[in-house]
Amino acid sequence: MKIIYCTHSVCNPGGMERVLVNKVTYLVEKLHWDISIVTTDQKNRPAFYPLPEGVRMTDLGINYSDDNVKHPIGKIFGYLLKRRTHRKRLTELLMREKADIVVSLYPSESSFIPLIKDGSRKVLELHFCKFFRLQYGRKGLLGLIDRWRTRQDERIVRKFDRFVVLTYEDKGYWGNLPNIEVIPNAAKFMGNTSSDLTVHRVIAVGRLDYQKGFDRLLRTWRMIQQTGRYADWHLDIFGQGEWHDWLQGMIVDWQLSDTVCIHRPTERIGEEYAASSIIVMTSHYEGFGMVLVEAMAYGVPAIAFDCKCGPKDIIRQGENGLLVREGDIEGLAQAMQRLMDDEPLRLRMGEEAKKVVDTYSEEAVMSQWTALFESLANR
Repeated sequence: MKIIYCTHSVCNPGGMERVLVNKVTYLVEKLHWDISIVTTDQKNRPAFYPLPEGVRMTDLGINYSDDNVKHPIGKIFGYLLKRRTHRKRLTELLMREKADIVVSLYPSESSFIPLIKDGSRKVLELHFCKFFRLQYGRKGLLGLIDRWRTRQDERIVRKFDRFVVLTYEDKGYWGNLPNIEVIPNAAKFMGNTSSDLTVHRVIAVGRLDYQKGFDRLLRTWRMIQQTGRYADWHLDIFGQGEWHDWLQGMIVDWQLSDTVCIHRPTERIGEEYAASSIIVMTSHYEGFGMVLVEAMAYGVPAIAFDCKCGPKDIIRQGENGLLVREGDIEGLAQAMQRLMDDEPLRLRMGEEAKKVVDTYSEEAVMSQWTALFESLANR
């Protein structure tokens, strides 16, 4: 089978990029399918996660991200011009390649890719929740555009042969669409070890930007350290992004340098999970929350804000972790202190956390994807 994935880029150490590379690796090495990746903003940068031999990469050179620094009006006109070029170049490529399945990872080509009559079945794979455009709460012209595009999304997703979301929570927000299907992210478990949950270490993983909300985590940690009872606990954040310097400034200003450290992303994150006792997610919004599943596979109990979407599907309250009302900093501090104080509770939750492997293993999830692709190709 021949499949083409369309995405922004694969040069960043994000969860979306890791999921794509894991999926492609499975399809190539286990099923020997013909897989290509088409990007818009790769700019000759190498893939952060190594791709298997035989996967072809093509960058269309659209570079949407170049317009991020422009005034809102400039952003709008720049986007419209780039989208026109994007449609032309992608159409030429798809007509030439004649794939069985073309998967859009959203959102650049989603508005026009179902209209390209190259003979392939079209799949839209959403790695965010339905309301991801609204989470920033932008005002003025950009806020109007965000609301308009959210309404347009409901029309766009219906045009695909299959629309895949990551959680049942998100599926409920889209309503009774005839083409919608839930397939979670597969977590590629990186070892057979488990944390013994005795190390006084909290871990958080993700891009250093608004979405992941690490400023909220640092405010919580400051509150915890002000009690004077947790000087032997350490918080390690793994990630990179535009908020790095601001977050580092918070750490210095609040005199947290002895107990908090921001680390660059690592390909050996499994070793870091195994050396931690709690995983915390403070995102404003998610599509899934793969880092929760990955850490829980190592027996690490999870704490997360109950944001849209993902944590609700993964965490069973009080069994394998704790959910905290979205944005409740004090509640998050209480939840963290509860697990930090109670090692037997951590151990009980850690044993339950390991059971995520039954639902989110690579074999379980990829069997859903292969069934979907084969059913579409045989139609």
